[in-house]
Amino acid sequence: MIRQFLDWYMGALDSGGYPLIALLMALESSVVPLPSEVVIPPAAHLAYTRGDMTLAGIVIAGTLGSWFGATVMYWAARLLGRPLLMKYGRFALISPQKIAAAEAWSDRFGAPGVFVSRLLPVIRHLIGLPAGIVRMHYGWYSTATLVGSGIWCSVLSWVGVTAGQDEALMQGSLSRITLWLAGGAAVLLTLYYVFVHRHMRRGAA
Repeated sequence: MIRQFLDWYMGALDSGGYPLIALLMALESSVVPLPSEVVIPPAAHLAYTRGDMTLAGIVIAGTLGSWFGATVMYWAARLLGRPLLMKYGRFALISPQKIAAAEAWSDRFGAPGVFVSRLLPVIRHLIGLPAGIVRMHYGWYSTATLVGSGIWCSVLSWVGVTAGQDEALMQGSLSRITLWLAGGAAVLLTLYYVFVHRHMRRGAA
């Protein structure tokens, strides 16, 4: 599925450009299981090699898209309320346990927690729900989302350019692919464990 998505995406970027990046990143910041790692790096690689787009433009488009998706999640949670999400969230793959744990984490860390969450897997998709439920100040939530998303999109753009310069990786070398995947997974899992997993378990308990 990822290979099929990338084949479509690389072709669609020619006509979709920045709006397509923003749309996909908005979906990525919702409950749609679309990882940002398959949106920003390929676009950055294309921009670096062909010059049709700029890296700054990709970061801005990705950041604004992430902010829009996160804003929709926030206001949906704030307007619908906790009871409705707890009852029907499972239809969007959001269990009551996840909501309760995310609420505890959000309540403890507030806006700085929103900023950190934009740099982490899993929690970045969910943070808008508890923030909306506890009625976090939208200005602070929005600012933290924009700053965190901007940094994350910048990091992913750097990965896209750097990975594109790895000739062995671009030629499909299994060892290079494994090395990049293992390194990225190690960093993300470490960050997730240190900043999220331990605290969410405590909150759920």
